Amino acid sequence: MITVLGSINMDLIAKVERFPKPGETVGGKAFSTSAGGKGANQALAARRAGAGVVLYGAVGKDSFAEQSLELLRAEKVNLEAVRSVDDVTGIAMILVNAEGENQITVVPGANGRLDRIDAAYAVQQMNPGDHLLLQMEIPADALRTALTNARKAGVSTLLNLAPFTAEAAELAKLADILITNETEFAELCGKSELATEERDAELARMHEESGQTIVITLGAEGALAARHGQISRVAAMDVETIDTVGAGDTFCGYLAAALDNGMEIGSALQRATIAGSLACMHEGAQPAIPAASDVDAALEIFVL
Repeated sequence: MITVLGSINMDLIAKVERFPKPGETVGGKAFSTSAGGKGANQALAARRAGAGVVLYGAVGKDSFAEQSLELLRAEKVNLEAVRSVDDVTGIAMILVNAEGENQITVVPGANGRLDRIDAAYAVQQMNPGDHLLLQMEIPADALRTALTNARKAGVSTLLNLAPFTAEAAELAKLADILITNETEFAELCGKSELATEERDAELARMHEESGQTIVITLGAEGALAARHGQISRVAAMDVETIDTVGAGDTFCGYLAAALDNGMEIGSALQRATIAGSLACMHEGAQPAIPAASDVDAALEIFVL
């Protein structure tokens, strides 16, 4: 069983030829809305990967609340612990350019109302060996409580350091498994960027010092991880990229599901990377998350 404590948003998505410069207005090509939020996205990805999933989060009392939960409910993610609060449902305003890259601004809304009580209660309902999946779109106090209590309870924690915040480096030390992209990993190391050799050396050093499993996603280059003293590297599929907005969350959910199912890190990493690649082929966050059968089919072709 996977428990997700995290954000629930509505995504407001505009397609543009290119991103605007500061102070500039550019014309949009299309507009759509889609359920999102890193917590909700990753919960749905883990569920589509085949895991049982319970989501702890909050929505507002507005027209976006039910829309933000629609796909989760349809996929039978357990939503009993999602609270309705006197605030707006979280909003993500997303620009997607012609290359499929994105820029995102998030307004937390109800997500900012999650607190230490929510976190403590979520962990209290879990069993030793269960997996708790977390991201950085909810208050740091809630994350700190969840990570600390989970360690005491024998619950395995996965922390996705996105978006990277001022508290990220502190919270990272409390997690069993860290999931970052290249930029976030460089920030974790106190750098603006890292060359490939520097990145690999920092990964090995950090893993040796902390004993944590550390995963770095590399976009079109795949992913790598340090676990139990070993470095694993996997490639990504070569796909036609339409929209990258849900790829990272798809990776996290699929990785959590694979590890929860007892899969070793190399196979789990490859499965999650293929799932993330497939998500890039469709628009939106949650609608783009592939089903387990699609990932299975892609894996059969990819490993030939």
